[in-house]
Amino acid sequence: MMDLDTLKFDDRGLIPAIVQDAETEKVLTLAYMNWESLRISLERGLTCFWSRSRQELWLKGETSGNYQHIVELRADCDRDALLVKVKKDGPACHLGTDSCFDGNLIDLRG
Repeated sequence: MMDLDTLKFDDRGLIPAIVQDAETEKVLTLAYMNWESLRISLERGLTCFWSRSRQELWLKGETSGNYQHIVELRADCDRDALLVKVKKDGPACHLGTDSCFDGNLIDLRG
């Protein structure tokens, strides 16, 4: 087990969190956590993030009902990014899609 005090938050006090469906392994979103949102996530077993645009805590599903129940939480080898595996109650994206990465495919051919 890892000591949470060894996590490396950036100069704004944030750490990126990649959210992945625990069953399908599909990447659902990339969000950011601060120390407080991480604490809430661990206490409640639900994803809570820091909204960079609204500058406030954001409990995923609080308004939509599409909660994300944390199944597993890991840090990367540098301890500066998180992987959050979840069981979700509905679409992950605020646009109603399963993942925030559905669509917007970039053409690599230039």
